[in-house]
Amino acid sequence: MTSWAGRTAAEISAAVREKRVTPREVVAEHLERIRRLDGRLGAFRLVRAERALAEADEVAARGDLAELPLAGVPVAVKDNLAVRGESRRVGSAATPDSPAARDHVTVARLRAAGAVVVGLTNVPELCVFGTTDGVLGTARNPWDPARSAGGSSGGSATAVAAGMVPIALGNDGMGSLRIPAANCGLVTIKPGRGVVPTGAGDSDWFGMSENGPLATTVEDARLMLAVLAGAEPAPPPAPGALKVALSLRSPLAGVTIGRPYAAAARDAAGLLMRAGHQVRRADPPYPLSLAATSLMHWTAGTAADARPLDPRLLTRRTRVHARLGRPFVSAAGAGTARERLRHRLEPFFAEYDVLLTPALARRSPKAGPWHERGWLSNLLVNTNYSPLTPPWNLTGWPAMAVPCGTLPSGAPCAVQLVGRPGTEDLLLAVAGQLEAGNPWRRTAPVG
Repeated sequence: MTSWAGRTAAEISAAVREKRVTPREVVAEHLERIRRLDGRLGAFRLVRAERALAEADEVAARGDLAELPLAGVPVAVKDNLAVRGESRRVGSAATPDSPAARDHVTVARLRAAGAVVVGLTNVPELCVFGTTDGVLGTARNPWDPARSAGGSSGGSATAVAAGMVPIALGNDGMGSLRIPAANCGLVTIKPGRGVVPTGAGDSDWFGMSENGPLATTVEDARLMLAVLAGAEPAPPPAPGALKVALSLRSPLAGVTIGRPYAAAARDAAGLLMRAGHQVRRADPPYPLSLAATSLMHWTAGTAADARPLDPRLLTRRTRVHARLGRPFVSAAGAGTARERLRHRLEPFFAEYDVLLTPALARRSPKAGPWHERGWLSNLLVNTNYSPLTPPWNLTGWPAMAVPCGTLPSGAPCAVQLVGRPGTEDLLLAVAGQLEAGNPWRRTAPVG
């Protein structure tokens, strides 16, 4: 008997289109894997077992089954995106437990492509922090369950890395796709502004947050991104010979990059050189004000999202974060600081086609009740382990996390690829070369 849990979305959809397996069989097998594993890993806030099976049968009955790019593919959705008939809790006791009247446009596009939503995944409260823990659940890294999966798309990353679903939907406002993907050995892309519909939350973090895929292969990431963008899936382009900048410097002054992550970036640089690219050591001209700019936008986005909620029901770290951000909401909305950053970095990306960096500075912190700890403790742990992602939300340019090597613990390591606006296909092609040259184990050995 063929096992479908742990297979790629591309493999599953091809088999369903060719009627070698039914959507119900695929979904049922993944639901059973969720039942066995998720009590230990904490990926899901809600599992839609009965509804998912019924929706799988609806997919099987569709007249256009043979044309569906995600036919019968189980997908998990981050719990800050609306799924029709389910509540959208955003990791908080302060949000209403009322069902959504309609799907978010990205969820609707996945369903139109034949995907079946099996559940909603855990997030930190209001998707603020880089660890996924809170009153509704804690997501652990399947490769190292003592560690956090990262955040804020941590539950979605856990679900994919453990083979509970082949792909998942998340979003990224300051690294919230790339951080958990890097922790959990996954491929993700934060698209540039305007590629995928947004509206993840009340403020959308002033245009910094982008919806995107979490997958175990570049092919699946490309396939899912095309569906989310409303485009036809296309074969990967040949990237040609590119000018690649390798930077091992943290964008934030005073934060250092750990040896395993620096080594992973050097290894990826060597692989790209062997693939014919010109790779040079070069650091983007990050301004000294970047830390202040990042903190201003990070807190202001939370202040806007928290405004309609009862503060008494928010955790202390969220209340403090929102309170600090209130004075900056107007300035963040105006976007002046982000525009200055773009102008400063544009000449660098006129010279280089791709920026290659470590994805993280060090591994994620221990899994635990970070939501019960003080705001400063959360700020320091987030800043010290994930300083490399925020600049590309501020600019609105595309950025990826790609597995590369392993940490001393055996958990995955990762690098980040960044490009100028409109280079999503180019970044995916470069990621495909990294995958071909240094294949990674796709799912964690969790049973």
